[in-house]
Amino acid sequence: MATEKHILYRLYIIAGGILLFAFAIAFKLVNIQIAEGEKYKELSDKRVYKNFTIPANRGNLYDAEGNLLATSVPEYDIRFDALTVSQENFDLYLNPLAKELSKMFGKPESYYVNVLRRARANKNRYFLVARGVGYSQYVKIKEFPMFRLGAYKGGFISEQRTVRQRPLGKIGERTVGHGQAGLEGAYDEYLKGKDGHRLKQKIAQGQWKPISDENEREPKDGLDVVSTIDINIQDIAHHALLSQLERFQADHGTVVVMETKTGEIKAMANLGRTDDGKYYEKRNYAVWESHEPGSTFKLMAMVAALEDKVVDTADVVDTEDGTVKYYDRVVRDSHRGGYGEISVARAFEVSSNTAFSKFIYEGYKDKPEAFVNRLDYMGLNRKIGLEIKGEGSPKIPHPDDSNWYGTTLPWMSFGYGVSITPLQTLAFYNAIANDGVMIKPRLIKEVRDRDKIIYDYNEPVIQNSVCSKETAEKVREMMRQTVKRGTATNIYNENFSMAGKTGTCLTGYGAGKGGSEYIASFAGYFPAENPEYSCIVVISKPDRSIGYYGNIVAGPVFKTIAQKIYTDTPNVDQIDQQEATNNEVNKDFEKYFAVSQKYKTIVPDVKGLPAMDAVAILENLGLQVKLNGSGKIKKQSIQKGEKVKPNQQILISSI
Repeated sequence: MATEKHILYRLYIIAGGILLFAFAIAFKLVNIQIAEGEKYKELSDKRVYKNFTIPANRGNLYDAEGNLLATSVPEYDIRFDALTVSQENFDLYLNPLAKELSKMFGKPESYYVNVLRRARANKNRYFLVARGVGYSQYVKIKEFPMFRLGAYKGGFISEQRTVRQRPLGKIGERTVGHGQAGLEGAYDEYLKGKDGHRLKQKIAQGQWKPISDENEREPKDGLDVVSTIDINIQDIAHHALLSQLERFQADHGTVVVMETKTGEIKAMANLGRTDDGKYYEKRNYAVWESHEPGSTFKLMAMVAALEDKVVDTADVVDTEDGTVKYYDRVVRDSHRGGYGEISVARAFEVSSNTAFSKFIYEGYKDKPEAFVNRLDYMGLNRKIGLEIKGEGSPKIPHPDDSNWYGTTLPWMSFGYGVSITPLQTLAFYNAIANDGVMIKPRLIKEVRDRDKIIYDYNEPVIQNSVCSKETAEKVREMMRQTVKRGTATNIYNENFSMAGKTGTCLTGYGAGKGGSEYIASFAGYFPAENPEYSCIVVISKPDRSIGYYGNIVAGPVFKTIAQKIYTDTPNVDQIDQQEATNNEVNKDFEKYFAVSQKYKTIVPDVKGLPAMDAVAILENLGLQVKLNGSGKIKKQSIQKGEKVKPNQQILISSI
């Protein structure tokens, strides 16, 4: 009896526990439904519905003449929700839809009938119809039978993405840039626009289908940026540099061409060698690479000495036998045996290391900080502050530094122990061409919203004066004579004048194959009498067996650029040229936007448009474009008014 009661008590306890557990479950269910229902519903919706970002179209990037450097082209993936279409609509519109798809993409009508039927049979809600179609094709497809009924009734799904195209291809690739590099990165705040949003529903296998054919928030396109680059000068600089790099089998090189009075950079070419001996734009060496400049720095040393009245151009310096010893190190001239007794001006023309080391050392040995302070005053120890990211830092030693030695001062006189980028060097040479006034190099002219100017950057940015006008005139004459009778006589041409300075500098100090490696350079401007453009050429690590001096390796690139600009870009009054350029750019913008907005299904007349604008318009229509030339279009193989056909090819020519 006692045993039965014990068993009964245990059953009561178990039953009570089960009852309490049931009450707890019931309470939790009620609590979830009433108190936390909205929370869990929201979590559920997040798993099923999601807002996707629709990237805005980046603004166009133009050169100074209105030619496209980079443009955003929309592409669309077209998909089909085979489950949402009613059987009646599917049967009614299947064949007409297949017929239109066949016309556009060239596959048999029966192919589309079969694949669409199979998609419906398999209950495929995300069947890929076409990938990467252009805007004009997208507009047509959207109006095809069945698809015109929309997302719910017609199963039409479109997904847009933007592809960035660069019409110049590999020419100026690092200057134009991508991501945070080059012009694209420098002016991203203008170009990027504002992204939109679109609500999508999760379906099978982790795929997401748009809820409707409309966006939750439409993307806002970026603004257009007009750069200072001139594609004709860029093309000249690129090919002149490439030819010399290939000839001397150099590691890498850079060229910058700048307008003297405005600081506008008209070309910036950077080429590096690959393992297979080819060249492409690996890095922006002009902006990034800070290195010992060698004898191009003699201009800075000369200006400092003249400004501080340490020497005058007529003072005589004895170069002795071409060697001078400072402590345990020897300075040597490239000319064996030296130049004898020569004037300071002549020392610049023949680039005598011994002469420069003598008059700089004698003039500043008791106050070396005066020389360094003068260089600082001239802005040589500061970055330019260019918008392009990655500018290298200049380095000018100071007597207070722990690594300042007795030989530091004389070696600085001919460009060793200091560090500076090619663009920083060019900015100084440009200041000398500009009567001593330093103009900040710049890469932007305007920011536009279509044909409306939002920001205008056409005013030169004056930074400081590097020297007196008198000193600038003296060293300009030295640079003119350097080309006429000095180290750069090999590039002299009586038909057009140039002025500049050669540079040859050791680099690697024996690290290369077969011994030391060199950097060859030439910096200057043209014409010598009334400078229009300044230019620097730097070529690193040429094959020593072929040549390595600045006049032989870098000088000819400078001459080629100057000669072709003289030939292709006649000198005209600066004010008239600026007005004409602005008017021309305005006209190009107006015509480009008028044509691109008007023509969607027929071929427009692109004659008179810049080549890159014409390419963008025609490719957006779905045409395959072949371009001959790079100027304004003169001929087109398909005439205005003809209906655009799928995969149709058009030939356009500026010749």
